[in-house]
Amino acid sequence: MVFELFKPFRQLFKPLNKFLERFEKLPEPSRKLAEWFRKLAQAARKVLPKRRGGRPGPDGMVAGTGEVANLVAMPDIVLTTLNAKFIHAAFGLRYLFANLGDLQPRAVIAEFDINQRPLDIAEKLIALNPKILGVGVYIWNVAETTEVIAIIKRVRPEIKIILGGPEVSYETEGQPIVELADHIITGESDLKFAEVCRGLLSTVPLTLTLSRGEREQRDTTPAKSGRNLNPAASGLAGDGNTILPLPPGEGRGEGLPKIIAAELPDFSRLALPYDFYTDADIAHRIVYVEASRGCPFTCEFCLSSLDIPVRQVPLDKFLAAMQRLLDRGLKQFKFVDRTFNLHIATSKAILEFFLGRHQPGMFFHFELVPDRLPDELRAVIAKFPPGSLQFEVGIQTLNPEVGQNISRRQNYERLADNFNFLRNETAVHIHADLIIGLPGETLESFAAGFDKLIALRPQEIQVGILKRLRGTPISRHDATWQMVYSANPAYEILQNKLLDFATMQRLRRFAKYWDLVGNSGNFVAVTPLIWSIVAQASRLCESEPEQKHTGGTPMPQPSPFHSFLCFSDWLYAKLGRTDTIALARLMELLFEFLTQEQKLDAKLVAETFWQDWQRTGRRDAPNFLKEFLPEENWSAIRDRDRSLPKRQSRHQVA
Repeated sequence: MVFELFKPFRQLFKPLNKFLERFEKLPEPSRKLAEWFRKLAQAARKVLPKRRGGRPGPDGMVAGTGEVANLVAMPDIVLTTLNAKFIHAAFGLRYLFANLGDLQPRAVIAEFDINQRPLDIAEKLIALNPKILGVGVYIWNVAETTEVIAIIKRVRPEIKIILGGPEVSYETEGQPIVELADHIITGESDLKFAEVCRGLLSTVPLTLTLSRGEREQRDTTPAKSGRNLNPAASGLAGDGNTILPLPPGEGRGEGLPKIIAAELPDFSRLALPYDFYTDADIAHRIVYVEASRGCPFTCEFCLSSLDIPVRQVPLDKFLAAMQRLLDRGLKQFKFVDRTFNLHIATSKAILEFFLGRHQPGMFFHFELVPDRLPDELRAVIAKFPPGSLQFEVGIQTLNPEVGQNISRRQNYERLADNFNFLRNETAVHIHADLIIGLPGETLESFAAGFDKLIALRPQEIQVGILKRLRGTPISRHDATWQMVYSANPAYEILQNKLLDFATMQRLRRFAKYWDLVGNSGNFVAVTPLIWSIVAQASRLCESEPEQKHTGGTPMPQPSPFHSFLCFSDWLYAKLGRTDTIALARLMELLFEFLTQEQKLDAKLVAETFWQDWQRTGRRDAPNFLKEFLPEENWSAIRDRDRSLPKRQSRHQVA
């Protein structure tokens, strides 16, 4: 009854959002009015009862799956995880839900994020009163998830907890979270999770499929209550797995092994998860999709290297699902495929599919192999409008010897040619990756690689710190290169044979500040001033290797890496931190560095800052710039393209 009472109000939300989208294309006063209406609508949602079908509430919970499933008052199965941010929609949970089959009406999804208190999360999960709690565990949430599970097991020990995810798929022995849980499914559990749930919920004889490793584990497990657990009397499936009958009562989990290995699922058997994104997900969160799984490469730092078989989603099935998302209004697609451009025909078909349906504001993120961009792909890529494509390109190192150390194959000549094509002949936004701390990488070789990558002009360079992910073979270098990692997630390198702890800390700060300055899009024109010839001539940074210069010879080209490292050291000396730095404060400090430390002309620097300020669509010049700018420019503004993600739109050429 109460839902009917509020129905007229809820009917207002959808047209209101469309109305506000039109307002955002109008001048600033109208946009302010639109924002006021949006906040009013958000406030109204908080006081209205949750709708059947489970749209996300302010606490991040999703009951059921939006328009597809009804609210389950007391679900038997709760699928949950702690996302890094609320904006991230849990892709894995939706895959598990999609493949529950007849158990789907007895299940709900409950999403949280790592910024919420574990005690509050545990309270909400316990209130759902599930029999089974399926939890996705990742490197970014394992600490908080361990706290949540510990609380639940103390308060409601009878709840069966099943863990899955990459953090608990390898090196399970000794992990506190593994000790707390009832069962761990290692590997891709899309189908195995439902199978285990049926065994736990059933009170009648069932069968359980055991892999060879699980069969051997049961062979060596003593029988309980005189029951013969040896599967020798059971049937063998055609794939070598054992079909083991479970006696009555075993459905409560008495006979299931703690560690359950999931076989790699065949995509032809999988139900796709895309219908289980809610309308709210589509409107306000990052929606993940995949056309393939696995990676053919063997880079030793990466978990994907363990999934060597690359499996493709049937193309017709995938494109039909993408069409349904488009029909529901989704405009931003983030592909999680590790090697999207591995199968050229499939990649071309997917790109052509989206190109033929492109509308303003659409944005597509793909992860590409950097040295594989044949002409047939280039032709399609070049047709996409500016800002609509982002390619994440994993370089990791430009040192061939380091690449050999970590078993990474890369054609550097083709890589450079592909970058030049993307920057000169397309409007693609390039997000390139480099890793600090790889075995064999010195400070100077990393600097050389960074400088080479700067010359290739990607819009963003993500400088990452090497992590020792569970299960990856990077650990084979520990003794040779004296690799020392943090014992806590995210298991980042602390020092090695070539980079001591103090140097690694400098590089860690370099990476943080580079993201704020070089990647953010707030300083597109200003950043190159840090390594300009003029700045180099006026003051040689202490971190810059000595370069001899005699009269009559050209000034050596300064190193972008060492110049920025100089700024990084200076900035840290000023602030003593790498986070919670307001943009206006960062701008003022960068202006001070360029004009007072690097001795650049203040008026030139101010005009360059003003170009960037206008590019971002902000109003009113900062006070510290006003004395260098004509007064009529103080409130001038060029609006950015608000149909694109903020970071990418700021990188668009003014």
